[in-house]
Amino acid sequence: MNVPNLITVTRFFFIPLFWLAFFSGAEHANLLAFAVLILAGLSDMLDGYLARKTQQVTETGKLLDPLADKLMMITVILAFVIDGRISWLAAGVFFIRDLGMIFVSMFVHFRGKRQVPAANWFGKATTVLYYVVFLMIMFQLPYYREGLWMAIGFSIITSLVYLFTYLRMDPNVKRAPQ
Repeated sequence: MNVPNLITVTRFFFIPLFWLAFFSGAEHANLLAFAVLILAGLSDMLDGYLARKTQQVTETGKLLDPLADKLMMITVILAFVIDGRISWLAAGVFFIRDLGMIFVSMFVHFRGKRQVPAANWFGKATTVLYYVVFLMIMFQLPYYREGLWMAIGFSIITSLVYLFTYLRMDPNVKRAPQ
């Protein structure tokens, strides 16, 4: 396993750390939980940068990286809905979109028919937008509900971009051996 993929795998450990920090009841629980979220985001940027810089982009990394991102996002949204900061409707739309992306990615990967589309500008912008909205929700800044719906809408557009990218890929191209 290369270093970028190892960093990606360690991001899965940030998920329970966020949960524990958010629901800890500590005086600065929001700040601590947000710090965990930021560390996860920074490690996401680091693993992607290292993978590209050292030419260690792998199909495994292309699968695990967005999975780690999506599971962290799902955890954060679930924490917000349990805490009453966002509605079940917003969470439901978010969950349907992200779980759909996870299952489609897994299906594509395990079928071995086509390569997984690489991350693009839309995906990166969606992630940044969600982090900004999570900051707004975490500290209940003005317009955080509207910001969440904007992020959800943009993420749906991003999903469509990935879908069209996938459909335009050559179906005869097989995944690289792992």
